[in-house]
Amino acid sequence: MRRAIALALLLAGLAGADAAARSPSPSALRAPPPGGKESSLQALRARLPEDEILYFVLPDRFDNADRSNDRGGLTGDRLHTGFDPADKAFYHGGDLKGLLRRLDYIQGLGATALWIAPVFKNKPVQGGPGHESAAYHGYWITDFTQVDPHFGTNAELKILVDAAHARGLKVYLDIVVNHTADVIHYRECASEACPYRSIADYPWTRLQGVRGTAINDGFLGDDIQTPANFARLTRSDYAYTPYILLEEQHLKVPDWLNDPIYYHNRGSSLFRGESSTYGDFGGLDDVMTEHPRVIAGMIEIYGKWIDDFGIDGYRIDTAQHVNPAFWRAFVPAILARAAKRGIPNFHIFGEVTTDDVDVGRLARHTREDGLPATLDFAFKNAVRATVAGNAPTSLLARVYADDVLYEGGAAAALRQPTFTGNHDQGRFGWFLVHDRPQAMRDEQLSRDMLAHALMMFGRGVPTVYYGDEQGFAGYGDDQAARQDMFGSTTASYNEQPLIGTSATTATPRFDATHPLYRAIAQMARIRKARPELRRGTTRVRASGDAPGLFAFSRTMPGQGGETLVAINTSNKPIAAQVLVDATSMRWNALMGACAPASAAPGSYTITLPSLGFAVCAADGPAA
Repeated sequence: MRRAIALALLLAGLAGADAAARSPSPSALRAPPPGGKESSLQALRARLPEDEILYFVLPDRFDNADRSNDRGGLTGDRLHTGFDPADKAFYHGGDLKGLLRRLDYIQGLGATALWIAPVFKNKPVQGGPGHESAAYHGYWITDFTQVDPHFGTNAELKILVDAAHARGLKVYLDIVVNHTADVIHYRECASEACPYRSIADYPWTRLQGVRGTAINDGFLGDDIQTPANFARLTRSDYAYTPYILLEEQHLKVPDWLNDPIYYHNRGSSLFRGESSTYGDFGGLDDVMTEHPRVIAGMIEIYGKWIDDFGIDGYRIDTAQHVNPAFWRAFVPAILARAAKRGIPNFHIFGEVTTDDVDVGRLARHTREDGLPATLDFAFKNAVRATVAGNAPTSLLARVYADDVLYEGGAAAALRQPTFTGNHDQGRFGWFLVHDRPQAMRDEQLSRDMLAHALMMFGRGVPTVYYGDEQGFAGYGDDQAARQDMFGSTTASYNEQPLIGTSATTATPRFDATHPLYRAIAQMARIRKARPELRRGTTRVRASGDAPGLFAFSRTMPGQGGETLVAINTSNKPIAAQVLVDATSMRWNALMGACAPASAAPGSYTITLPSLGFAVCAADGPAA
């Protein structure tokens, strides 16, 4: 009952004082900024990565504003066009024009940067008979220079980027260098997946095994990444015999990508050991990123998207499956290309997956690979375990304690994009349904808000997965977590209960009055107004060996005052004394209920309802 009352009060507050959380009017957003277009763009590019709030979207599932491109200019049935909006494995029709007409909605949520899943031209359909699916997600690229016709055109992407910039929104693209679409086949197992063949058993310099005929004479292995050494790698049939169908021999763009010599050709990855780098990812053609031609080619490909479109950041897919030396060449070159374009704070982060609260695994790729940041899977896993599950709040404290492991330490952790769920692993709403099947609907909503509060007020770059603000949950990961926002005809999506509403995905879900939308918008405004919530240090103030209180302070070095964030992951109310700075004596409530003054220097009373949270700010003398 107390939780229901607390939730009702929170929602009432959002409905009243928080009317500004609703999506602004188009005319207000399109008004020219003070100082003109150029000064507005300069202000946008002056923002640091940690200043952003990302909104991650799959364009195919967001909004369909142009039905003429639903089939990508192709003819025939769904196995040719890839289009079947009733099937979650095929294109549904969303496009760049749909994103353009919903910028009001995205900005009204509080997002400052739009992260778009790959928009490059894909092989429309892949998979054997009975297992076909379409490239609606964008990760099966054939042409790295063109927007996929299912989404629109290069000109329409430029219009979208320019419109976003005019509103103060950055645009990030999701990019892939690890693999391309599945075009290369192997004669030894053309009709089935080929098992991985290791370098020890199938050296670069032997035909089909250690006892085979000598080939690639003088090649010293891929560790010697010089043009002279790779000039000796002239044959690609050391492990398997690769071939390409006649009609696909020039499918990939740029054309150098059609040569099998630029791929590993060793069979399917086992996702462990050397195969994690050299194996085909789910049958996709694994690019030989050690090759100097590939390094230069990928820098040119993705540098040109910055040159021509003014892109503000890159999320790198499957970054952990690429050799570190590639990133040590690619990242500085891309940052230099962006700086030359007038984009000094270009944000690069790589996908490094982990199923544990394993900061060390993420941090290793910032140290060995030179990646500026990685997607914060450790944060996501800790939030799932503590807020959707029953893990102790000390698990959350562990994430922040390990920030020192990143290259650059805790300051570098500010650039880590934090998230609660995504298109691969599932939505946080699904975690709630799966991990707490007995939870009532008001409890699901409260826990969902707790997860977003941790993300929005904690260190890192908050990343909202499209639809989470509408209570999307789903029944699992991957395709089950990729619902339509624009009114779905997919039965499995429409039968799913949403959190915080009785509506379903059968009707368009761009509701700026949804309680999660309003709460996230309010959190975003608080974050933007408080520099310490974006750039400040984090000090854990309270955690325990059971569900319950977790509290942390955000402070700006060299400045007085602090913002205290306290959450209660338990189903019981909490009253506790929390350590704060001795100079933090008078407090204001930013969200939730906060005591007006400390009980004593260095001690602050926190009172939280079950599954409640509070954000309290204290001003103090300069340090």
